[in-house]
Amino acid sequence: MNTFLAFGREHVERHFRKTGQSVYMHLKRHVREKVRGASGGALPKRRNSKIFLDLDTDDDLNSDDYEYEDEAKLVIFPDHYEIALPNIEELPALVTIACDAVLSSKSPYRKQDPDTWENELPVSKYANNLTQLDNGVRIPPSGWKCARCDLRENLWLNLTDGSVLCGKWFFDSSGGNGHALEHYRDMGYPLAVKLGTITPDGADVYSFQEEEAVLDPHLAKHLAHFGIDMLHMHGTENGLQDNEIKPRVSEWEVIQESGMKLKPMYGPGYTGLKNLGNSCYLSSVMQAVFSIPEFQRAYVGNLPRIFDYSPLDPTQDFNTQMTKLGHGLLSGQYSKPPVKSELIEQVMKEEHKPQHNGISPRMFKAFVSKSHPEFSSNRQQDAQEFFLHLVNLVERNRIGSENPSDVFRFLVEERIQCCQTRKVRYTERVDYLMQLPVAMEAATNKDELIAYELTRREAEVNRRPLPELVRAKIPLSACLQAFSEPENVDDFWSSALQAKSAGVKTSRFASFPEYLVVQIKKFTFGLDWVPKKFDVSIDMPDLLDINHLRARGLQPGEEELPDISPPIVIPDDSKDRLMNQLIDPSDIDESSVMQLAEMGFPLEACRKAVYFTGNMGAEVAFNWIIVHMEEPDFAEPLTMPGYGGAASAGASVFGAAGLDNQPPEEIVAIITSMGFQRNQAIQALRATNHSLERALDWIFSHPEFEEDGDFVIEMENNGNANIISEAKPEGPRVKDGPGTYELFAFISHMGTSTMSGHYICHIKKEGRWVIYNDHKVCASERPPKDLGYMYFYRRIPS
Repeated sequence: MNTFLAFGREHVERHFRKTGQSVYMHLKRHVREKVRGASGGALPKRRNSKIFLDLDTDDDLNSDDYEYEDEAKLVIFPDHYEIALPNIEELPALVTIACDAVLSSKSPYRKQDPDTWENELPVSKYANNLTQLDNGVRIPPSGWKCARCDLRENLWLNLTDGSVLCGKWFFDSSGGNGHALEHYRDMGYPLAVKLGTITPDGADVYSFQEEEAVLDPHLAKHLAHFGIDMLHMHGTENGLQDNEIKPRVSEWEVIQESGMKLKPMYGPGYTGLKNLGNSCYLSSVMQAVFSIPEFQRAYVGNLPRIFDYSPLDPTQDFNTQMTKLGHGLLSGQYSKPPVKSELIEQVMKEEHKPQHNGISPRMFKAFVSKSHPEFSSNRQQDAQEFFLHLVNLVERNRIGSENPSDVFRFLVEERIQCCQTRKVRYTERVDYLMQLPVAMEAATNKDELIAYELTRREAEVNRRPLPELVRAKIPLSACLQAFSEPENVDDFWSSALQAKSAGVKTSRFASFPEYLVVQIKKFTFGLDWVPKKFDVSIDMPDLLDINHLRARGLQPGEEELPDISPPIVIPDDSKDRLMNQLIDPSDIDESSVMQLAEMGFPLEACRKAVYFTGNMGAEVAFNWIIVHMEEPDFAEPLTMPGYGGAASAGASVFGAAGLDNQPPEEIVAIITSMGFQRNQAIQALRATNHSLERALDWIFSHPEFEEDGDFVIEMENNGNANIISEAKPEGPRVKDGPGTYELFAFISHMGTSTMSGHYICHIKKEGRWVIYNDHKVCASERPPKDLGYMYFYRRIPS
């Protein structure tokens, strides 16, 4: 009752021992099956109207069959003395007021996500008793057009008579002539659904009478009246029944293994994650990550130590939240099968009672997504981008020397060749996943694809059902070949020619990771910049050998490009501003900060990048991020001892006499963001009295400069707490080995872009494949390994 933190039964004792806090409020919700009477049962009720817990109700429990009762009491430790609430007689007035305030307060998640909670769509009052005319109207799967004009976009289907009419701009910020609204005014038919938004998860429904977007709980039935199947997404015409038309093999059906009787799985490692509203990208990634032993050991294996040494507010500690989530997924406490008596009762009554299985990752999502403009929203996201975001968080919050994300880390060798001189340069960079291009030109069923496309277009023109989908079949070997092919380098500057030239780049593995993550680059942009997805089938094998992609380094007969940097051109206005005055942190260009943040970098790192590059734009700041992203304080908030003086006076900002002519960190950061070594930048600034322009000239006039070990030692001895030590870095942490792998998990995406659709995960456990579809965990019958988006391979020991 002091911190207002909540703990489960098994952890409250730990918090008591750790803090000495002795007064806790015990909250519990009871779910009971209703007792049916002559009237058919009562509405859900609460035992005491004063006690109202703002908790989520289980979506699987029908409120017509179950009722809720909330219980609250104070518990005094260490004797576990209980006081039932409310209790005005025994408790002091101040304690009673505090208890009432807690019980009547809203969930913190409703406060954190007002867009998610307070703006939830209401159920239309017309949905339950909507009149639908039996006029024989059947809606084709495509080729729609407004019945009163020629518009073919922003079209709405009236759910009463099946009219297809255009909307107005205020429906979804797109154009229209308002014929759908006119139709409502003429006929009074209240509900319409927007064509093009219908998926197995629902659609955009608008109520003209209620003048707002609404939910229609009977939408599937209302759409079926006009021949639209929400799952299969194909229409019917001429009174034909669904079973008289060959259904399309949509990715929604294949990936979710629809139509099969999947056996539910229970126990440790078979716990699902409840969907919080477009959170399936997070659930799929976390299921795959916590199937890796190194992550299990790092977090769940260290649970007592992590919980015992967690900060006073564990909701803001990454390792605590990772451990909590991992324990929930792996303990089996939240994935228990129904007892035998319940199964017998269900069989006898021919009914299925839902089980209370799966966990809600609200606190985890709130923490890992805070300050991120995309993941903190309630919109669908890219699972690959979240995976990299998670790796970044693991890197920044490592537990001692243990870093489980090292299992994904590998080195990429990039070979750049000047096409004119044929000279080469080899560099290495760190990466965490392999991005594999889709080689559409290598499809093995091109004739079928051409025939399908002709038939599909003809069906759209004639408003007939679409033919069965034909996917491009792409050999994995073609995708690997495309990965290893040379690619042109834009704006390549040849140090051999001292001028721009044509250059090509090839990439190889300088090391192979212990766990290889492969992303299929299915998402791209069309010529009109509209996102689109390649709906392809790639023969991803259970056993993968990529040893032929091992880097070979400089080969005999190859000549290296001279190690000369291109000339630096700084805009005059930016140069003058940097030479004369350091920017005030309050004047940071927020537009550049947000551009970088949208790329997935931490917000504080973006602010520092823009600050240390003097508001020179997002591109220069991006270079600063690339140079500094391995530093331990990369994502720490921007803290400066002072600012606002001239650049030459910057030394007084950072220090004092003990630093012995230490250059301002801002100017050092600008030079290193241009690609120069930090030691080189500091040496140049010292030699030119901290003049940026003269320091650049000094660097170009001293190409023989090499890193001096004595200089490094001097910096270690003289630097203060604000200056990062110049000690030689330990080098990238990689776990190299053979490039032979075995598939153990893959994440699949359904939908047209990363901004919509649904993710699920398949994981191979105990010799069989298991499908994780949000909170549902079942044995897989036909794992669609050819339709995945991200694949997880583990190395096969040699």
